[in-house]
Amino acid sequence: MTTKNISRRDWLKKGAITAGGILATPYLGYSENLKAPLVLDTNGDAVYSPFFKEYLPKDIREFPSFEAKLNANENPYGPSPKALEAFKNAASGGNRYAWKELFQLVDKIADFEGVSAKNIMMGPGSSDLLEKTAMVLFMNGGNVVSADPAYMSLIRVAESVGATWKPVPLKKDWSHDLKAMEAAVDSDTKLVYICNPNNPTGTITDHEEMVDFCSRVSEKAPVFVDEAYLAFMGEGLKKSMVSLINEGKNVIIARTFSKIHGMAGLRVGYIVGQESTLGQLQKITRGGMGISYPSVFAAMAAMDDTSFLDSSRELNVKCREYVYSSLDSMGFDYVKSHTSFMIFPIEMAGKDFLEKMTDLKVGVRAFHFMDKDWCRVSMGTMDEMKLFTDAISKVLV
Repeated sequence: MTTKNISRRDWLKKGAITAGGILATPYLGYSENLKAPLVLDTNGDAVYSPFFKEYLPKDIREFPSFEAKLNANENPYGPSPKALEAFKNAASGGNRYAWKELFQLVDKIADFEGVSAKNIMMGPGSSDLLEKTAMVLFMNGGNVVSADPAYMSLIRVAESVGATWKPVPLKKDWSHDLKAMEAAVDSDTKLVYICNPNNPTGTITDHEEMVDFCSRVSEKAPVFVDEAYLAFMGEGLKKSMVSLINEGKNVIIARTFSKIHGMAGLRVGYIVGQESTLGQLQKITRGGMGISYPSVFAAMAAMDDTSFLDSSRELNVKCREYVYSSLDSMGFDYVKSHTSFMIFPIEMAGKDFLEKMTDLKVGVRAFHFMDKDWCRVSMGTMDEMKLFTDAISKVLV
């Protein structure tokens, strides 16, 4: 799995088509990106690199309602009761902009992260901030270095405004190949992007290696570490790169209320970075402008509901262990996950697999990388996971 001897231009000429004005909107919940044009192959599937593509089903608007919606890494238990109550109580203020209240949330987050409020930039979910970072940093070209496969939101937007993506294959143990990523950095590199734990693989890269890498490489180019799923690990936040902010390192860390907080539809996220770096972004865009008034209050309440977070984490582990056990009994291999989703290889064409699972009203994702087709399944409730394993036994066994 190497990109050597294959140029992106040559690859695009080999049958893939650029979807000029075709946006990902019809594939809401599948493409992971709503702003950048998709690159589609002749079968209508999304091609991210010569070695990484996603199988796209029919237009989601034609789908029946899923009985088990396991395709978007949503927390099935949230928002927390405290967040819901705060949202309801604040809804009557929805005619107002949440400027003062947003500052209160920023202060609360800054205290939680152990940084200054000037190191926080808010946005309607972390993907929005990934995309805004890409738009600002790559408006004059440059390249972005990341793993392959990776979460594509930042990368797709960077490419759409003129960037070149330098994908570096994951190692055989599914961790980031940090040595190869560092070697890929050159004078045109505007950003290094790391999703840790990684999406779509659910795997983690060693904390000490990450600290060393970010500390050194951020002297050459900003390093963006997407930690959307870190809180699903027992003491995951202790493995965050946020501590490097107070050391003056040019790193950007993304977090979201969409995952463990169960607030995907309420749209709250933030990045932590150096004041100068955030200032560069804020000259072009206002991140917090997209957050609704009641969502600000919901986020503040969610941060205090530690019992909900503990429960979500525990239930996620139970469902994940159930799926592991079920796949073991059916003779499937799988990749151990540190997140709210997992992947396993499938012995069926990805597009056919998606259609058969959809017919059974179970929503999952299907990708091709490492020369195999893979299913990515999010952790839902235990009842949803039983529907999933029942469907797998019918489709793949």
